[in-house]
Amino acid sequence: MLFSDIIALVIVYLYVVVIFLLAEKVLKSKPEVSRKFVHIMVGNMIFAMPFFSDPSILLWFITLPITIALFFLTEYSPITIHNSVTESGHALGLFFYAGIWSVLLLIFPILIDPNLLWIVALAIVPLVYGDGFAALVGAKWGRIKYHIFGGEKTLAGSLAMLSVTAVLSVFVWVFYTAMGYTLPELNFWYILIISAIATVAEAISYGGIDNLTVPSVTAILYYLVATIL
Repeated sequence: MLFSDIIALVIVYLYVVVIFLLAEKVLKSKPEVSRKFVHIMVGNMIFAMPFFSDPSILLWFITLPITIALFFLTEYSPITIHNSVTESGHALGLFFYAGIWSVLLLIFPILIDPNLLWIVALAIVPLVYGDGFAALVGAKWGRIKYHIFGGEKTLAGSLAMLSVTAVLSVFVWVFYTAMGYTLPELNFWYILIISAIATVAEAISYGGIDNLTVPSVTAILYYLVATIL
């Protein structure tokens, strides 16, 4: 581990602590907003990932510890820790959120190729920004509702997820290219189609399982783009 990695870890740890403190103390009266605030703000770490010298550092010192910590905030924990963040939504939602991030890091940049860190980032985009803004927009403007497999979604929320995911995916694509990663040639149609599929995956998932299905499907599709198309 390089000295720069230690500095980056300290910054990330402080950032995550501040996010959870703000969610718990400042936004406690608005639990759903608090949960989505954590959802989105922690996801900004995709922009910190390229600053680490080895993807395994991200796994062992960030995502995996956060996954374990979040498990102890769920109702399945052997110890009870009251908090407004996880209690405001699906018990395992944030746990799945961190857990799938760990799995994607292990599979793509660690086991396959360090250059594929960009796939992890793009797979997290619909989960972080798309799903996060979908919930906020749907709650405020989601008058048209639809039901799939027992889950209730809104048209406004789904459209917000599609548009936010597509726009942020282009931004992340450009960012990782600028950071020196080798990506396929930027193709807006690929991004739009994958964003649409991610939106469908979110729509047919419920009970927090979308935190697993959305990034998994997205990562597989971008891997196909990188290796086949």
